[in-house]
Amino acid sequence: MERRVRTRLVAVGAAVGVVVALGVVWFQPWRLWVDETVREALPAVAATASGEPAAAGSPAPGPRTVAQGTLISHEHATTGTAKIIRLGDGSHTLRIEGLDTSSGPDLRVWLTDAPVRKGTAGWRVFDDGKYVSLGKLKGNKGDQNYALPAGVQWSTYTSVSIWCDRFDVSFGAAELTRV
Repeated sequence: MERRVRTRLVAVGAAVGVVVALGVVWFQPWRLWVDETVREALPAVAATASGEPAAAGSPAPGPRTVAQGTLISHEHATTGTAKIIRLGDGSHTLRIEGLDTSSGPDLRVWLTDAPVRKGTAGWRVFDDGKYVSLGKLKGNKGDQNYALPAGVQWSTYTSVSIWCDRFDVSFGAAELTRV
């Protein structure tokens, strides 16, 4: 009898240990206390809109903000500014300035056509429609750039989301307004 009880306790203990280990790997709780700050400068392009090098003595057209918005909080407190910037060569970059959010597992930067809603109503809307993943979030603080892929018509997207792909939830988002 005592042996059965001991065997059951060992089995239950092992099962609990496995569940806790899997939970730690899945949720990655240490990320709540780890910040990564990125300080990227705006990309500089020394070419004209035609793609040819700028003529000697004439500067290449500079970067120009064509849309922007202020990040609001969703699942986690999030602040900063998102901007679509047209570079001198005609390409576009999403620039996030002054970002401050929580770190998390599998955070992505998405350009989407979803409306930005305040509160919990806005947490899960960004994967309902059309979106383009611009890649992993480089850091949860600071200034960073994400090149828009060639052929992406930025004007058909109305918002930016810091998206947690692991849990399908927005950490924060910004509605883009043309400038």
